[in-house]
Amino acid sequence: GIKTTKYTVLSFLPKNLFEQFHRFANVYFVFIALLNFVPVVNAFQPELALAPVVFILSVTAIKDLWEDYRRHRSDKEINHMDCLVYSRAERSYVEKYWKEVRVGDFIRLRCNEILPADVLLLSSSDPDRLCHIETATLDGETNLKQRQVVRSFFDLDCDFDPIKYNSIIECEKPNNDLNRFRGYIIHRSGRRDALYKENLLLRGCTIRNTEEAVGIVIYAGHETKAMLNNNGPRYKRSKLERQMNVDVFWCVIILLVMCLFAAVGHGLWMFQYGDKRPVFDVLSPDGTDLSPIMSAIYLFLTMIIVFQVLIPISLFVSIEIVKICQVYFIHQDMELYDEETDSHLQCRALNITEDLGQMQYIFSDKTGTLTENKMVFRRCTVAGVEYSHDANARRLAMYQEMDSEEEECTSHGGTLPRRDSVTSHQSARVVLRSQSTKSHRRTGSRAEAKRASILSKHTAFSSPMEKDITPDPQLLDKVNECSSQMDFMRFHSQPMSQLPSDLADVIDFFIALTICNTVVVSSPNQPRQKVRVRFELKSPVKTIEDFIKRFTPSRLTSGSNNSSSSSLITNRSSNKGCSSMLSSPSAESTLTKLDEEQPPRDLEHNFGPVLPCYDGKAWNLEEGELRYEAESPDEAALVYAARAYKCSLVGRLPDQVTMELPHLGKLNFELLHTLGFDSTRKRMSVVVRHPLTDQITVYTKGADSVIMDLIKPPDTGRKSHFQIVVAGAVSCLQWCVYVHVFVCLCQIMSKEQYACWLQHHLEAETAIQGREELLFESALRLETNLQLLGATGIEDRLQDGVPETIASLRKAGLQIWVLTGDKQETAVNIAYACKLLDPEEEILTLNADSQEACALLLEESLHYIQAKFLCSSTDQAAKAFHSNFTTFEIYPSSSPSSSSSSHTPPFMVHRLGLVIDGRTLAYALDKSLEDKFLAVARSCRSVLCCRSTPLQKSMVVKLVRNKLKVMTLAIGDGANDVSMIQVADVGVGISGQEGMQAVMASDFALPRFRYLQKLLLVHGHWCYSRLANMILYFFYKNAMFVALIFWYQFYCGFSGSAMIDQWYLIFFNLMFSAFPQLITGTLDKDVSAETLQQLPQLYVNGQNSEEYKPYMFWMNMIDAFYQSLVCFFIPYFAYADSDVDLFTWGTPFTTLALFTILVHLGIETKTWTWMNWLSIAFSIALFFTVALCYNASCPTCYSPSNPYWTMQRLLQDPLFYLLCVITPVAALLPRYFYRACQGTLFPSPVQVGRQLDKLPAETCRNILSLSRVKVGSPLSPKPPFLSLAKPSPKGCNIKDQRSFPSSRASQEPVLQMDERGRRSPLGPRDSEKGLSDLCTLVPTEIDTLPYTKDAPPLSGEPWPPSTKDSECLDKTLEVSDVSLSSWITSTPVLAQTDSVQLNLPPDGDSQCAKYTRNSEERLKPDHTIHPAQRTEQAVEQLLHTTL
Repeated sequence: GIKTTKYTVLSFLPKNLFEQFHRFANVYFVFIALLNFVPVVNAFQPELALAPVVFILSVTAIKDLWEDYRRHRSDKEINHMDCLVYSRAERSYVEKYWKEVRVGDFIRLRCNEILPADVLLLSSSDPDRLCHIETATLDGETNLKQRQVVRSFFDLDCDFDPIKYNSIIECEKPNNDLNRFRGYIIHRSGRRDALYKENLLLRGCTIRNTEEAVGIVIYAGHETKAMLNNNGPRYKRSKLERQMNVDVFWCVIILLVMCLFAAVGHGLWMFQYGDKRPVFDVLSPDGTDLSPIMSAIYLFLTMIIVFQVLIPISLFVSIEIVKICQVYFIHQDMELYDEETDSHLQCRALNITEDLGQMQYIFSDKTGTLTENKMVFRRCTVAGVEYSHDANARRLAMYQEMDSEEEECTSHGGTLPRRDSVTSHQSARVVLRSQSTKSHRRTGSRAEAKRASILSKHTAFSSPMEKDITPDPQLLDKVNECSSQMDFMRFHSQPMSQLPSDLADVIDFFIALTICNTVVVSSPNQPRQKVRVRFELKSPVKTIEDFIKRFTPSRLTSGSNNSSSSSLITNRSSNKGCSSMLSSPSAESTLTKLDEEQPPRDLEHNFGPVLPCYDGKAWNLEEGELRYEAESPDEAALVYAARAYKCSLVGRLPDQVTMELPHLGKLNFELLHTLGFDSTRKRMSVVVRHPLTDQITVYTKGADSVIMDLIKPPDTGRKSHFQIVVAGAVSCLQWCVYVHVFVCLCQIMSKEQYACWLQHHLEAETAIQGREELLFESALRLETNLQLLGATGIEDRLQDGVPETIASLRKAGLQIWVLTGDKQETAVNIAYACKLLDPEEEILTLNADSQEACALLLEESLHYIQAKFLCSSTDQAAKAFHSNFTTFEIYPSSSPSSSSSSHTPPFMVHRLGLVIDGRTLAYALDKSLEDKFLAVARSCRSVLCCRSTPLQKSMVVKLVRNKLKVMTLAIGDGANDVSMIQVADVGVGISGQEGMQAVMASDFALPRFRYLQKLLLVHGHWCYSRLANMILYFFYKNAMFVALIFWYQFYCGFSGSAMIDQWYLIFFNLMFSAFPQLITGTLDKDVSAETLQQLPQLYVNGQNSEEYKPYMFWMNMIDAFYQSLVCFFIPYFAYADSDVDLFTWGTPFTTLALFTILVHLGIETKTWTWMNWLSIAFSIALFFTVALCYNASCPTCYSPSNPYWTMQRLLQDPLFYLLCVITPVAALLPRYFYRACQGTLFPSPVQVGRQLDKLPAETCRNILSLSRVKVGSPLSPKPPFLSLAKPSPKGCNIKDQRSFPSSRASQEPVLQMDERGRRSPLGPRDSEKGLSDLCTLVPTEIDTLPYTKDAPPLSGEPWPPSTKDSECLDKTLEVSDVSLSSWITSTPVLAQTDSVQLNLPPDGDSQCAKYTRNSEERLKPDHTIHPAQRTEQAVEQLLHTTL
């Protein structure tokens, strides 16, 4: 059985305590509690001092116990599932629990049963000796996988009998690699057979399509691959926690200093008495005097006990509780739920939620993360002719329109109830449904959506958008014409070689699409039941003898098909695997009926007819269609595309594939060999025996990037023709979002060639050393001299909301790098589509063939960037540089005081994109070049790494994280992203089409990429803000309370006495002041979710750690000491010279401290809910209740002190009430005054966001729309910068379109840098570039570039004289709004109003001419022209005339 629990009944206590004592704070508190048992130094009753530690340890232990109990329950459930295990005693299969299964047991598995262990397949009821499994629980993939019976058990005639089994299995040790299994089986005869992962059924998978299977258990229990992969949530330490630990250390230092001070004071105080012992002096335990020095030492230890509260013991537990609550609320966010996949966000790492608010770099995978990994067939070229598939394009556009309409409906109906106002489940459901309408873009109506999702549950990659392809009429005619000609030729026994080559190519193209894949066919009515069409079983060719036996000359034999018989049995030809026998009774009757409806067609018998031909009607979307189980979405797309042309795959067995062609009926292709797709070859080939020509034919399908070299070399015209074909396909698909181009090829082999190749291949297969290389070479030998058939373009659609999400994250100051395994062109296409690359930014493309070339390229790029953006020859130049908006500073210090903080020095990011391929990346990641690569990459706004391996992905993340000391987030959806996800500070997995490995390795799992926006910008921001404030508040609260006792030491001879009852001392932090901050830490929202999403720039607050800077800790400490002084001396002077006893004077301190601390929390709380009020009321009520009960019931608990009736007496004293009002007010006045002034005079961006929240919704919307104003809109009444900036079509950002007479045609200035020397970046042509490159305007979307260096002053200061346009604001806004809008349009966070003052630095080597525009003047250059620019003065004059 399996056991995922940590503890047993006996081990729980010691093991749990051992784990808890890994936390230094807990050890410290236990030490202090034990120290209190030493009579010389004790300060409190020993038992009482233990209470807080025991309480804290108990709370954590109970939490751990509950989690473990839940694991125990789930283990019990799993261990008590039953299965059939062979019993040798009873000689039959008996039911046993899963926990009783042992290695070596024989297990009988039935359809739809879950596997209890890792089992080697020895027998299957499937006639092909196959077993189909679904691995959804392991990797999330819903498509079926085929597993094969071990080769030596393949030919068993009867059922497998465990008694007769006498072989020995040797295999590798248990490991967690799901895609590998190595071993061999040794038979009695001494023969060895290899075992592969295809023979192993893994625990947790479900048997499908197979009535019964028998296997032997190889790994059981914890040794199964599934269990070895199950690591549970991971524990990381967040950045905030690391920062907090430093401050805990400072608290220890402060504690020691205070104790030392008190000890020295006590020693001096004792010393002054000399030999005269004071009356109150207590003798040492043995009755002698203590020297002042010994007294001081003992007192030092006593003070550590008294001041122990300074180290916040409850802080750690409170943080854990708050994080669990935060995770719960993130889980409950319905906007992070995806209705289509019925999945919502999962938090797998509970302790790094606040890191989400401090991210600086995002590393994203592309396929399946930015795109949907749902491949849609767009168009194709066959035999050099391109077919545009316009109707299909219109169909796909319709899905998009439907989606956008539904999105509009949602946005117009924007008055959906807020999340917090949803009262019942029903209304929540309504909200959810209206919100998630847009997720049905792939399906038409709502009903269709529902049906599609039900179907998709059964079949992967089969949404209507993917499979209902509209054929191109011209190509459909071609296919029909070709089929009818072949039918005619066959009828007249003419050789097929007479068919015109273009028509032959068309039919071969569709044959290649249909059979060159691993798609499994399912029958319609039972989604997981394979079509049971049985042909004479022949396994693929395995030996040369087998080959000779199979390939005796034969002619096509015709069978006789009796359409009236109840089962279709065709005559078997003795030498060919062409005949068939129907073995599935369920399918029999339907097929017979279908056959009866068919007009009699003698011709089709020549093809060894299999299933009767379906009527045309049966192919529409009714129940009668076959379903395809594909391993990858592109395979499914191609098979569905072929089916649209009536070239349908109808059956697949290990040794043959059956397809149906129009006019020709069924064709059985004997499958001789399959070379599967792998990531190095990037292609797949099948060797078949063609039923029409009886020739051995190789069909190959692969990515266009690798197929170029496989084309027949002699035919020189062919290559250019091929290039035309592919170029045609690509050019037509250029406007598509994202293209996979698959090219189909074929080749006819002679039997001798095939036999020769087969012999070499079998040698390679059986080699032990270098098997992979030998197999690769063998595949290359087969896949050469191929003839081109055609190419297909498949589109992988962008996920909803990806461009918007990327734009939003960009505005939040996040750097986004995309690391993909895809080829460069595809990756660049999608980068433009998802707005990662901007058409107007320059692209640096790095492609190098060697280390030296790479070094040279990086050097050139650095020079280019420095020359273009970093001219710093004069101060004026520097100013021009800083005010040039094409650069911006990342993570700047936003306030002058923080500039000295420990941040890495800010660096500039330019409007550049970097594209680098895998080979160059490998060189660039070398130790000698990584710094240069990083220098180039960090200067670019976008980085795109193509063709990168999983290892390279993780190396890039590690490089950036370690060298730049930044917070990194990696997001991906496939197994190839796992290493990157594990290396990053926060790993996010997308539960997509590629399985669950990424999710299993991640800290957070999302259903879609677009949810990352809300997770980071809203929840990340809140979590960080709440925890940072809570930690600071804890430090303040404890310091303030301890300082009260410290001040008292000056009046009691530093004796370690306390005027506060020890009950209050011990329980103050634990009970009286604990609840309100937990509520605030869980629920406080500094800015509303809507504003945070509309103003992503507020996220920079967390990136710069604005809420928790080192100086804030010290400011809090100073404030705590000030407040404690006030709280100590006001009561001190109030009760001076009165006759009250110590506790009557001391109890008000506790009350005043509690009031002050709670009001302080109130000042720091941003959002008030009824729970905040309730928690504060509860704390006060609890304190008074405990005090009254304790004072009434405990007169002599701790003699000689007597707390009896103290609180009752105080409550009758008016002075006590006066103190309760005056003291907190006096203590908190400075903080309140500071908060008020700061919020009014120099508000932080977050405070402005909070002010926006308070405004009416309409006003708020107006101000936000103004913040994204473009030049020429109400904020700048003058027309846009004359003819330079054309108004953008979107109307919300300035486009950098070069509208000059000499501008280049291309809108994409691409700096192509490869060593083939297409263009050197600093070549002589630069001086002739003309005006188009001379003027760089304000970039598009100024607001995507947060924090330029010289931020304009805030709203409280006068505006720069150059911008007088702000006058118009008074006309458009009320005064109260002006300060807000001026802030929004003038802080570095957003687009600036003085962006009207345009800087047009030249684009060449130097950037020293600065053009400013005033309301009165025309354009005038500052006269600081750099020597390098003299050649361009004429051009500047031309600029004047142009304008």
